[in-house]
Amino acid sequence: MIAWVVNRFADEPEIVRKIVHIGTGNVILLAWWLDIPASVGITASILASAITLLSYRLPILPGINSVGRQSFGTFFYSVSFGILVASFWYLQQPQYAALGILIMTWGDGLAALIGQRFGTHKYKVFGTQKSWEGSLTMMFVSYFISILILVGTQGNSWQTWVISLAVAFIATVLEAFSFLGIDNLTVPLGSAALAFFLSQLVYF
Repeated sequence: MIAWVVNRFADEPEIVRKIVHIGTGNVILLAWWLDIPASVGITASILASAITLLSYRLPILPGINSVGRQSFGTFFYSVSFGILVASFWYLQQPQYAALGILIMTWGDGLAALIGQRFGTHKYKVFGTQKSWEGSLTMMFVSYFISILILVGTQGNSWQTWVISLAVAFIATVLEAFSFLGIDNLTVPLGSAALAFFLSQLVYF
């Protein structure tokens, strides 16, 4: 599948990166639903992190990482996966790891694609150009994902909807600060931590 994506959009590397970005993150759902041991997810994260670091110097992942590309987004992506699995599998609350990863996967991925294609209203954050269209996409998708996961695990209540709104807002703010790909670390970790903290505060 990844090979097909690379070949199909070889002349548009950013689209390749985002499609792979979106497709890969859904692995967290399989890990959650199949109750895969944390050690498997952590090991995969370490291996992926090592490979992505090498790929910044060597043409290991052409089309996903460009040699010399000034972003560590793919590396942070792998690291965040391992941190969330290690943290929330230990707490026996894997839904929060899934929430964080999926917000990064779908929210950040679709925000970038929509922003690049349809983003006509621009703004800058620390020199990084963003679009309101992309940010609104991030907000909507993050809210939708949070609702799906939290309602499914905590029940349908006004508290769940408010928590989801807060998570979506913070995720959107964190995504705006995306220099060097740091949002691939801050968005999933921040979203998961906030959802967990607010849920503990409200429900326990």
